Parts: sequence; C-alpha cells; structure tokens
Amino acid sequence: MENNHVNNSEIANNGRNISSPLSLGEGAGVRPSGKDGIIVGLGEALWDCLPEGRKIGGAPANFAYHASQFGFDAYAVSAVGNDELGDETVEALKSNGLKLVMPRVDFPTGQVQVSLDAEGVATYDIKEGSAWDNIPFTPEIEALAKKCHAVCFGSLAQRNEVSRTTIYRFLDVAPRDCMRIFDINLRQNFYSKEIIQESLKRANVLKINDEELVILGRMFGYPGLDFENKCWLILGKYDLDMLVLTCGVNGSYVFSNGAMSYLETPKVKVADTVGAGDSFTGSFVASILSGKPIAEAHRIGVNVSAYVCTQNGAMPVIPDNLKE
Repeated sequence: MENNHVNNSEIANNGRNISSPLSLGEGAGVRPSGKDGIIVGLGEALWDCLPEGRKIGGAPANFAYHASQFGFDAYAVSAVGNDELGDETVEALKSNGLKLVMPRVDFPTGQVQVSLDAEGVATYDIKEGSAWDNIPFTPEIEALAKKCHAVCFGSLAQRNEVSRTTIYRFLDVAPRDCMRIFDINLRQNFYSKEIIQESLKRANVLKINDEELVILGRMFGYPGLDFENKCWLILGKYDLDMLVLTCGVNGSYVFSNGAMSYLETPKVKVADTVGAGDSFTGSFVASILSGKPIAEAHRIGVNVSAYVCTQNGAMPVIPDNLKE
C-alpha cells in the first residue's frame, strides 16, 4: 500500500491542505464529555490462551481498559459462566481497574487459543457456545446504556442471537449523541453481510483494518475501488462521522467529513500484537471525548498501539507521556 498521503497532523480536505486539524465540532458529531464520561466495551469477555500462559482479553474489555487509562469511567459489559473461570475473569478485570456489568449465565466462560507467528502476529481459535454468546439485556445494562458517552462493539459477539439482540437494544437506547464505534474485528467465519450492514446502520464510527476492508469490498460489490474510495463510499453510504483504517506497518488513516489524516506506524520491536488494535481504539476514543482534534487523537492512538505491541498481553499499563 502506498503512503503518498498527508502526514502526521496535516489534513487533506477535498484535495486541498488546511493548516489546522479537524476539530471535534467541525465534523466528529459527538460531544466532548470530559473525564466524567462513561465509556463501554460491549461484547466478548474471554481468556486469551497464549504460548506463555493465559491472559484476560476480549476486544471490548481491552478497549474499555485502555479508555480507563485516560481517566474515564470505563465499563466492560459481557457475561461470564457460573464457573471458576468466571470468578477469575471478574477478579482479573477488576484488578485492571475496570468496572464490570457481567451477568452470570449457564454457559462456560469464554476462552480463545491464540497462536503467534514469527513476527508476533496473532491468529485465534475461538470456542463457541460461550457465556459471552449469551449476554442478557438486564435492567443494569439498560441503565448503563442510557447514560453512555461512547460504546464500542464488534461483529464477533453478534454470532449468537442472544448477545446480538442485547447489543442492538443497548445501541438503540443509548443517547443520540453517544459515540457508537463499530470495531468490526472479523474473526474466522463468525460474521455475515446482514450483521455488518445492521451494525453500520447503528454506528457513527467504523474501525477497520486493511484486510477487513478488502473483505467488505467483495461483500458489498465494489472490489475494484482503491482503498481510499472504498472508505469514502462506506463513510457516506452509512452516514458515519468517522472511519478509522489501520494498515499494520503501512500506517493508519482517519476519514471524516471530507477530511483525512494519515500517520505512519512507528517501528518497534514486537512482542505480540494481541490487543494492539483495541488499544488504538480505546485511546483514540478517549482522546476525542477529551476534546482533542481528530489528528491529535489519531497520533495518541498510534503511539499507544505501538507501545502495546512491545508488551506481552493486551492490557499493559500505558506510560503517561504517551497519553498527551
């Protein structure tokens, strides 16, 4: 992929450069909340079974953890089993400073077998019939939805109708100006065109990587378009406020209302990539809700994500200097 676009905090706007980055009020479509805002990661809560041992994970919990690192009131919303692993899940997430809304259900707590290649890039074998496939829409979850400032959800937790219904009900009762981030996270065969379309209709931000963008292009019938035009097309078709595209070592982009920010990926020694994308999303959303311009939030997300790649596991403590 060619990196022949605007760099750093420079923004391209309809073919012309503008000197100041796109501010929140100029197109992000969400309100700054200050650090008293509530941020929710909604979906799977599970254990990543890595070569060096078991670590707590799941994209929504990872996202909420990284948002909490910026001082926000962050919740992981999922379900755990009536089992010992469920107890360990609650204990592990709470020990990382997260607030939880996790009903107990009569299904086993989730686990994922994670394999790493020579470059530390992860692949996942995700067990079916897990507790997080069966998240009930409880009064406590509904109450949280009604006061939420940002919620991140993906496609994986929608593979079962029970959790899919809960996710849609949460999104439907959230405040109108809540930031709804669809971090698509395509895994194995656990997605469909219908689920992706329905999620895009309920979202105002899409986070996607370059491989997933190719899949969407084929799925929606525009495989011949270059990646930029695909992004603009999806942004406009689903009336999104922002589309975040990550391209691994080839950098990342944020598209918003005719403007685009591009940043190169920092070169670091990779321990593993588990949770790196979630750390990008969590820190980016926290920065946006803190009132930072999109280009500045983008820079923070890139730097945090690069740091997470140098650490084992998805939830390292983020150094303060990377949050500014």
